[in-house]
Amino acid sequence: MAAYLQWRRFVFFDRETVKEPPGPDGAGGKPFALPPGIAVCDSGRGSLVFGDILCDGSGQIWFLPRSLQLSSFQAYKLRVTHLYQLKQHSILVSVGEDEEGINPLVKVWNLEKRDGGNPLCTRIFPAIPGNKPTVVSCLTVHENLNFMAIGFADGSVVLTKGDITRDRHSKTQILHEGGYPVTGLAFRQSGKTTHLFVVTTENIQSYMLSVKDYPHLELDTHGCGLRCSSLSDPSQDLQFVVAGNECVYLYQPDERGPCFAFEGQKLIVHWYRGYLIIVSKERKTSPKSEFAGNEAQNSDKQVLNIYDLCNKFIAYSSIFDDIVDVLAEWGSLYVLTRDGKIHVLQEKDTQTKLEACKYMLFRKNLFEMAINLAKSHHLDSDGLSEIFRQYGDHLYNKGNHDGAIQQYIRTIGKLEPSYVIRKFLDAQRIHNLTAYLQTLHLQSLANADHTTLLLNCYTKLKDSSKLEEFVKTSESEVRFDVETAIKVLRQAGYYSHAVYLAEKHAHHEWYLKIQLEDIKNYQEALRYIGKLPFDQAESNMKRYGKILMHHVPNETTELLKILCTDYRPSGDNEGTGMLEGKKANSEEFIPVFANNSRELKAFLEHMTEVQADSPQGVYDTLLELRLQNWAHERDEQIKEKLHTEALTLLKSGRFKTVFDKALVLCQMHNFKDGVLYLYEQGKLFQQIMHYHMQNEQYKKVIEVCELYGDQEACLWEQALGYFARKEEDCKEYIASVLKHIENKNLMPPLLVVQTLAHNSTATLSVIKDYLVNKLQKQSHQIEQDEQRIKKYREETTRIRQEIEELKASPKIFQKTKCSICTSALELPSVHFLCGHSFHQHCFESYSESDSECPTCMPENRKVMDMIRAQEQKRDLHDQFQHQLKCANDGFSVVADYFGRGVFNKLTLITDLPPGKAATTIEAGLQRELLLHAKRST
Repeated sequence: MAAYLQWRRFVFFDRETVKEPPGPDGAGGKPFALPPGIAVCDSGRGSLVFGDILCDGSGQIWFLPRSLQLSSFQAYKLRVTHLYQLKQHSILVSVGEDEEGINPLVKVWNLEKRDGGNPLCTRIFPAIPGNKPTVVSCLTVHENLNFMAIGFADGSVVLTKGDITRDRHSKTQILHEGGYPVTGLAFRQSGKTTHLFVVTTENIQSYMLSVKDYPHLELDTHGCGLRCSSLSDPSQDLQFVVAGNECVYLYQPDERGPCFAFEGQKLIVHWYRGYLIIVSKERKTSPKSEFAGNEAQNSDKQVLNIYDLCNKFIAYSSIFDDIVDVLAEWGSLYVLTRDGKIHVLQEKDTQTKLEACKYMLFRKNLFEMAINLAKSHHLDSDGLSEIFRQYGDHLYNKGNHDGAIQQYIRTIGKLEPSYVIRKFLDAQRIHNLTAYLQTLHLQSLANADHTTLLLNCYTKLKDSSKLEEFVKTSESEVRFDVETAIKVLRQAGYYSHAVYLAEKHAHHEWYLKIQLEDIKNYQEALRYIGKLPFDQAESNMKRYGKILMHHVPNETTELLKILCTDYRPSGDNEGTGMLEGKKANSEEFIPVFANNSRELKAFLEHMTEVQADSPQGVYDTLLELRLQNWAHERDEQIKEKLHTEALTLLKSGRFKTVFDKALVLCQMHNFKDGVLYLYEQGKLFQQIMHYHMQNEQYKKVIEVCELYGDQEACLWEQALGYFARKEEDCKEYIASVLKHIENKNLMPPLLVVQTLAHNSTATLSVIKDYLVNKLQKQSHQIEQDEQRIKKYREETTRIRQEIEELKASPKIFQKTKCSICTSALELPSVHFLCGHSFHQHCFESYSESDSECPTCMPENRKVMDMIRAQEQKRDLHDQFQHQLKCANDGFSVVADYFGRGVFNKLTLITDLPPGKAATTIEAGLQRELLLHAKRST
């Protein structure tokens, strides 16, 4: 039971008297007055509704809208006794009398429809329980229009179920009978369950209307007077409020709830926006006189109190003269007094109310009340946070750190965390700071610094259980920066926790760092990499491969083999066989095998076996390894095996694009067969011969010349020069070389003699046969040239005679056939001095020029092209000689002509080849003949 005298009093409402609106002349300001005799009223749908009881029997219902333009209509002939305005429908239910005696009638009015200017009355029925006339004491209607309950002075309650606006669709029955007058009724709807509270002067009962037979329960054995009960709103769980003279009781449908000791005789009880409104008198009266209408106390002063039951304070209290009723409409309370005046109570806004009471509450350290008040008035979170902060500061200054931290926790999200953290950095208050930081993380408002601080608190307190709980939070509930947590745990030496966190949240780099650098668990690190997706496994093997190779070489090599061929994460059982494996570039992992040549060789050989298209670097490195092993091996059998492996690798065809690199490797390791093979593949025949020359392998030199001499003729000249420089007896080899030179005419004899002149062991007998054969061939060639000269001279004489004849004698054309179509010539015809004749139409069809014979033209053009070429060469030679003589830098002139391709085909002539003179004479004669023939034509 709450003591009324302990409740704080506030003024949360402003009181004013309703005044008349200004008239046309601007006059106004007088208090608004209702017609006299109003004894029943209600409100809703934007109007205050009044029913009057006049001495002359008016029976009117009045409506007062916000504009204060009062209107009425005749509802009954005598009087109106009860009104009920529904809040969600424009339906008004009234009880009144049309004739003298106890004949109450219930009328249902539809305010939206009109009948002759008045609201439409949709239903009329007598309010009589059974056949016994009695006075109606109270009335209530359910907002769903399916229930209406009427209470009577004889203790009866009549329930109408169905559509209350129509007779046809509703059913009326007596729900309750008793010996005490019914003073209050209220419907309570909770979900699909409907209850009806019935209160009399002596008891309180609850009926369940959503169940057949309407079971009921007696809640209490005392009741209340008329208008002293009401139904609360959801803030008080829709409890039924009953006000006795000593206490106010709250009831659930199945039990009695809390009670409040509010003394004084209760006259009126209402519920408004979470407030309990009670109109009472200071002096007590009996329930009987109270029920009778309180005529004897009309002149007494009455007190109106507005209570906040949740926060236990009085929001407003004031004295009025003879209150008729208190109505709620347009967001305000309207108090009707017997003299016809209306007083409006306007609730202050939340901020004004808080400002009005905050100073008093804070001064008296009534923070809990301030908090409850702020919550009930829906103060925003910023305002609430400020109250929590001040409450926390108050408790902190009093030394109640545990209580203070609880208030500071309630400010999270609004108050800067550093404000609280600075207060609790002392080691003695570390447990309070830990609680605050925990909540900060739970609300996902912590940053990396907060995570660091919380973990340091755990480690300082050595609270392993809390640390374990924090670290092993489910992934969906993580509210901290994981990377920061891993760093702090690692620094504090909690490696197992750090590793767990890194593995759980897929911080692979941190997991491997801790495993390799702190725990030194290389096997586990390698296993973990094998479970990672391809891209991450590849990057981590590049980063940590050398460390792993140093400590677990075999396992690391195996993982690299898998990674570079057909990688699938070891834990990916679902995708095995379904997804194609990925493979890394094996060449990029070669640096991992530093100082592990055995494992590197195994890795490279594996790659070349299973993946023939491995990068070139793999083959290069494998060749280098095999050559190194071959060069350092002492066992002849093993050395031979290594020799075969290296040569086989060279012959695999994988070194065509890196020929120079392979050659350098073979030369570095003095791998003779490899060097010769590469020379041969690169067509470096001179290098092959020089290699044999350096090793003085004379037979090999001859063999090279025989094998490749046809492709590179200079090999024989170089071989001759090589043997000529030898002081040893090389007559046999010199003779063999000279034989090939003679057969293929590779060198002039003079040059051969000059070359062999440097050899002291080479006598004339060595080249005797060569010189004799050479001289015989030249003599034979001279004879052939002389015969050809004689022939050309005779031909020239004949041609000159023919030219003279053409100049001096007429030319007789005796051709009878066309030289093109071979048909008999017919006029018109065309004749040429060369002897060819043509039909004119044949000549015009085939000839490209009117002055040239179509038959001779191809040969003549060849000759002319040869002549022009000779003239151009002569001009070019003359120009070159002129520039060379005049230039200051002769070499630049030569370089310029060389760049233009003049010397692309350079032939060194040391002896006049056979037929040279004859060729020159023949060319001259042909040119002279061609010129004369053209001139004659």
